Parts: sequence; structure tokens; C-alpha cells
Amino acid sequence: MMKFSLSVTCAALSALMLLGAPPAMAQNEGVDVGKNSGFTQLVPAGEIEQASKQQYGKMMQEAASKNALAPASHPQLQRLRRIAQRVIPHAVAWNPRAKDWQWEVNLIASKQVNAFCMPGGKIAFYTGILDQLQLTDDEIAMIMGHEMAHALREHARERMGKSAATNIGASLLSQLFGLGDLGQTVAGIGVQLINLRFGREDESEADLVGMELGARAGFNPRAGITLWQKMAAANKGAPPEWLSTHPAGATRIADMERNLPRVMPLYERARKG
Repeated sequence: MMKFSLSVTCAALSALMLLGAPPAMAQNEGVDVGKNSGFTQLVPAGEIEQASKQQYGKMMQEAASKNALAPASHPQLQRLRRIAQRVIPHAVAWNPRAKDWQWEVNLIASKQVNAFCMPGGKIAFYTGILDQLQLTDDEIAMIMGHEMAHALREHARERMGKSAATNIGASLLSQLFGLGDLGQTVAGIGVQLINLRFGREDESEADLVGMELGARAGFNPRAGITLWQKMAAANKGAPPEWLSTHPAGATRIADMERNLPRVMPLYERARKG
């Protein structure tokens, strides 16, 4: 039997110990999505945020070179930035690192019905999602909160950590039982299954955290439901939920409806405040 590599064994033990890591910051009210995943601790946050900053910069440069990057005077970009100014102050409650992020919001001319927020607070919307869905400010806030939630809950970092842990496990199997290339195949299959399962969980979590962020900023969380009704109508040809990394529209709407009682008081308080 082959002997263990000390470094691999220690890495695996460290991964297991980190699974019980505490959340970045506890929430006393609002939605409950549990602790931050301990897998995030396997990958340095600073490195991911720096890489995201560089990638975002390149994307904006490419958009500008195609005259697709909206200027600061663009009414829709100004609208997005006004909404972001209200939502961003509530981000730190979900991730203390957010207070040091250099937040950016940009608008790219494209028919894509999409938006994103990279680690480190780099936000972009495509004109397609604004134009095709005819979004209200409340609905925009729900999308923005959803995308911010992915960054705040460090879903990209979590997936990278899970991938690393899976590879560690495959390496241990290879050394224990002499599986060789089979161990790497196991790792590849494991990563695919992880991405499928946790992709759905991450999306559901981002829906709920996004609702809370928007509610605290004074945007009606019921807009999350009308938003996904619009998205469902626009994606009638989408695959069934079990074939997708995203929950089905009906599932998302049901989850949000169940959590409305948790966030409506925050919205009402923000409106009065």
C-alpha cells in the first residue's frame, strides 16, 4: 500500500475541520440561509477579488471598444447607480469584507437578459434585461440584491473550495488504493455533481438574501415574485428544474412567498425611516 503524502493528508484534515466555520456575521432578523460554507476558507478571498477586478476591467474595456459601455450620463445607468447607492450600505451585514470593496456599477448594451456581481462588488447589467422585462425600480433592486448576494455569500469562492476538497479526496483515494487516473475521474465527476447541486442552492439563497437587501433599502420585496413571473414568461422553453443549475420559476416564487413575512417588516420600517 502506498504511503500518504503528509501535505495532502494535512490539507484534507484541514478541509474537514473548516466545515464548521462560523458565518461572517450573524443575522438577527430577516431571512435565514444558515452559515457561510466552511469550504470558502480553502481559497483566499483576496486572490479571488483581485482576479475578479482584473476580469471585470477587461470586460468593461472590451465593451467600451465596441461602443457598448454606457456613459455616465446614460439615464438607465444613472437609474442603476441610484438604486445601488441605496442597497450597497446594507451589504456589510452579510459580509464584513464588503465595507472595503470598491463597488462599481456599469451598463452594457446587449440583448442578453442578464446581470451579475463579481466578488469584490463589481456589478454589471445588460440593457436586454431592462428593456425586455420592462423592470420597475423594485424589480431592479431584487435583481441587484440577488447578484450582490452571490458575491456577499462568496459562492464562487465556495465552489472553488469544494472543487479543491474533491480533488484532495480523489488524491487520497489514488494513494490509498492505487487508483491513479481513476481518482482524477472521480474528482471530475464530483466537481460536476457539486456544481449541479450547489448551483441550485446558491440561486435559492441569493433570491432570499437579495429580497432582504432590497427590503432594507426600501424596495418592495414582493417585486421578487413579479420579477420571476416575468422571467418565467420569457423562458418558457427552459429545461426542467432537475436538468438545470437554477431552480424552476415556480420553486423560486414559492420560496420567496414563504419568506415574505420575514422581510416585509424590514421594508415597512425602511419606508417610514
